[in-house]
Amino acid sequence: MLKRLQRKTLIPTQIAGYAATLLVGAAIVMLACQLYADLRPLLTQQTDVFRGHAITLSKNVGALQSLNKRGIYFTEREIEELERQPFVAQVARFTSSGFHTKASINFAGQGLYTDLFFEGVPDRYIDVRSEEWRWDSTSNFIPVIIPEDYLSLYNFGFAESQSLPVISKGTVEQVSFTIDLDGNGRHRSFRSRIVGFSGKINTILAPEEFLEWANREFGSAATNPPSRLLVELADASDERIPRFMEEHNYSIKQDELESSKMVFFFRAAMAFLLTVALIIIALSVAFIVMSLNVIVQKNHDLFCNLYAIGYSPQQMARFYRRTVGIITVADMVAATTIALILRSLYVGKLSTVFTLEGSVWPIVIAAAVLTAALIGIYNYIILKTIRGTVEP
Repeated sequence: MLKRLQRKTLIPTQIAGYAATLLVGAAIVMLACQLYADLRPLLTQQTDVFRGHAITLSKNVGALQSLNKRGIYFTEREIEELERQPFVAQVARFTSSGFHTKASINFAGQGLYTDLFFEGVPDRYIDVRSEEWRWDSTSNFIPVIIPEDYLSLYNFGFAESQSLPVISKGTVEQVSFTIDLDGNGRHRSFRSRIVGFSGKINTILAPEEFLEWANREFGSAATNPPSRLLVELADASDERIPRFMEEHNYSIKQDELESSKMVFFFRAAMAFLLTVALIIIALSVAFIVMSLNVIVQKNHDLFCNLYAIGYSPQQMARFYRRTVGIITVADMVAATTIALILRSLYVGKLSTVFTLEGSVWPIVIAAAVLTAALIGIYNYIILKTIRGTVEP
């Protein structure tokens, strides 16, 4: 009899309104969580310039630097100021060769020579993995890494204009040449070969250990401060980075922060989407709470009479708890289904370009958390509302 009486107090339009708003809000929350989980690894890989969001930093060259070269170098004070910035995790220096270097190779019976230079960076920033990338003072072999752009310039620029054959990376890596070092009245020759191509660092790299040794042996006593730095960013999407670079007249390749900007806008879009979804869910909660208050106030005498004949607030609340709980669970199941369908659609589109390896656990977890939170809130509010009505 109690259920029959309470069933008559329900207002179908209000229940339908709650179910509709909750369905929309929950589906958006689940889809946003899943979308973030699926796309975050892709964007993270894109923003791993070197490793750990590192950028190449130099000073802008103006007319004064053409006359006074000292202006292109970073002072210790400038490096320390850079290290103190909240968006900087670590600063590494480019090690430059301070000696004369010449590369030579015998080709078709002819000797080809060119002047050369080397730079070095800590190994953790190098995006090439090669077992040959090592050097010690007993080695007579110098491994070299060059930018991919150098090979592209030859194949699609110089070779095309001179009617020369194009060459592959594998072919280049098979060619050995000789490196001659001169300085401090000393001379030494080394065997050398290109062991990889960097897509991130635009310079000719040799092992940092080799450059430190060679600078001591062949370089001058006075070494120049670094003219370029590798700056590892704590947060590449920090909006203070471009402003700091502009204020200090530092030069940075714009494309090095493009993907970081993508992450910033992606996070902002996800935050906006989640905010909208949570507002919709909050409105649905407010909607059902107001509906329950209307039901209780409209049937005040009925609840008081039921309480007077021995029904406890817990017994009277049980029906409404179960009804709202069933609607909530049904909505969550429907919202989960909708989110999974939408995910399958965007995964089908993106899988032609990217490899998505994420699972659907974010949707399941979001559904479980929302369900538990909402049912807990409703159980408390329903009991409190009925108890406040029937108990003096």
